[in-house]
Amino acid sequence: MAVLVTGGLGYVGSHSVKQLVERGEHVINLDNLIFGHKQAACGSEVIIGDIGDRALLRDIFSKYDIDAVMHFAALADVPESVADPRKYYDTNVAKSLALLDVMLESDVKMMIFSSSAATFGDPQVVPIPEDHPKNPTNPYGRSKLMLEEILREYERAYGLRAISLRYFNASGADPSGEIGEDHNPEHHLIPIVLQVALGQREQVSIYGTDWPTKDGTCVRDYVHVSDLAQAHLLALDALRNGCQTTEYNLGNGNGYTVMEVVRTAENVTGREIKTVSADRRPGDPAVLVASSEKIVKELGWKPKYPDLETIIETAWKWHSTHPNGYE
Repeated sequence: MAVLVTGGLGYVGSHSVKQLVERGEHVINLDNLIFGHKQAACGSEVIIGDIGDRALLRDIFSKYDIDAVMHFAALADVPESVADPRKYYDTNVAKSLALLDVMLESDVKMMIFSSSAATFGDPQVVPIPEDHPKNPTNPYGRSKLMLEEILREYERAYGLRAISLRYFNASGADPSGEIGEDHNPEHHLIPIVLQVALGQREQVSIYGTDWPTKDGTCVRDYVHVSDLAQAHLLALDALRNGCQTTEYNLGNGNGYTVMEVVRTAENVTGREIKTVSADRRPGDPAVLVASSEKIVKELGWKPKYPDLETIIETAWKWHSTHPNGYE
């Protein structure tokens, strides 16, 4: 049997592909290379193409004996989703429906879906449990929630079972240093902080220093990308063992302020990291932390790299040896 991984040359996808290959899975890696990198294939069989290309999908499902799909391919820039919602609903919803249609045609009825904490919107309770009210504040979050709801309906109607994994802040890099985070442009805090340490940026902007937190900066939940990958393999095993459609949060359960990230990065790199205060961004909550008790209890997920220092150390190993990413 083979696993089809969409977007498997991207950040979280490539780390999951690496672990799949290492345990002996046959991985078919479908990526359009808009955000992916061929150097991140990790021994998988790569097909360059788009998840909305039904003819290509039919060819893949007819050629390979695929039993499950890991679906990472998506757009994930929140401000862009506000400026151009059509693009996000087309890619994240309409093209995902094309993938689901071909899966059903091919009698493939297991999917692990890369969802997001953006499905929740502003938290009413922290840490956030899976059954927290869903009120996304942007088209990106709504597109992810839409597909979660579609997957629920597809199980009832067609027997397609899915596990949706809601990421909080994916961070770090594979401890080997072979693969890591390479976005252009970069929006994530830890790589931006490390780019300042490398002299590639002058400073880090701190969006609000008067939040109701210990040092006035936002609190976020950073989870190591290799731990996210481990969760995908556990979800795959659960579906193969008959698990019904469900959703899991993936976070540390521990929040760190923006300034704690900066200070920890200074300790790890041994370099001063300049910060400047900026206005709060609309829609930013003060605290965003996950409860991951459900996946710990039901699937036995146990993060190997839960502390912030280790997360940043692995990220620094990647960025300091790949200052220009995969180039």
